[in-house]
Amino acid sequence: MAKKTADDDLLAPVTLAVGQEELLLDRAVREVVAAARAADADTDVRDLTSDQLQPGTLAELTSPSLFAERKVVVVRNAQDLSADTVKDVKAYLGAPAEEITLVLLHAGGAKGKGLLDAARKVGAREVACPKMTKPADRLAFVRGEFRGFGRSATPEACQALVDAIGSDLRELASAVAQLVADVEGTIDEAVVGRYYKGRAEASSFTVADRAVEGRTAEALEALRWSLATGVAPVMITSALAQGVRAIGKLSSARGGRPADLARELGMPPWKIDRVRQQMRGWTPDGVAVALQAVAEADAGVKGGGDDPEYALEKAVVTIARAARSRGRS
Repeated sequence: MAKKTADDDLLAPVTLAVGQEELLLDRAVREVVAAARAADADTDVRDLTSDQLQPGTLAELTSPSLFAERKVVVVRNAQDLSADTVKDVKAYLGAPAEEITLVLLHAGGAKGKGLLDAARKVGAREVACPKMTKPADRLAFVRGEFRGFGRSATPEACQALVDAIGSDLRELASAVAQLVADVEGTIDEAVVGRYYKGRAEASSFTVADRAVEGRTAEALEALRWSLATGVAPVMITSALAQGVRAIGKLSSARGGRPADLARELGMPPWKIDRVRQQMRGWTPDGVAVALQAVAEADAGVKGGGDDPEYALEKAVVTIARAARSRGRS
């Protein structure tokens, strides 16, 4: 779970959520909004991306209201704010408005560090939302999820769940919630096996693997099973995008040992070997076609189309065909 500062006042004038784990960032926002609406059901929430917060916008949003309404202003990707907007935010940090909570989501790192330091200097409530790249971190996350529900799960059950679901925190959180809702008493390895037998093989990443390998029928089968077992469509489009981009990145990289390529491309060595096998049959044009298919599917599952399942099936078929584009006339 996200780590918070000792002074954990959800209605503090400024909350700083730092990291790149989307699930934890979203939770940090939801917690603040929930607390604000518990204090005032009519709380006005403004959720903005960095490009939407222009110079002067923050002053408008935080100006006194005749009705003294409570407000939450969320700024995502704060590290990408323009220099002039950063000046506005820093000025606001020095004198925050009453009844207003500002939530800054910042990726951390060197970019935009001045804003990060300024928020910390004024004593902003801070929530750490680091990307969980290590298996041990994901295992700790699952244990924390069960504890958050006030439920007990054996170490073997937690490990089995991580093995079955994989690295996506949203899917892990969803799986814990389902088990907690459906199962009474301590959750053990047998329960996890009963619920998620074959779940790993039907994960969003398996859909992507079969698609980029050109195995259309198997990819569609994995897709339908994933959807039937509750995998969110947006997770499948994300996995498809990662799979196609990995093909593109490796195909344009210089040859070398997996360890060298891993450092250059930011992939683990085992993935270099897997992608090398998957990229047979791909062409640059095929990668472009596949990326376009993923973009269209992503729009379809996020409300741009009437049938998310059809959008995903269309993308899977297009990607599988693109995987066999080399050698075709």
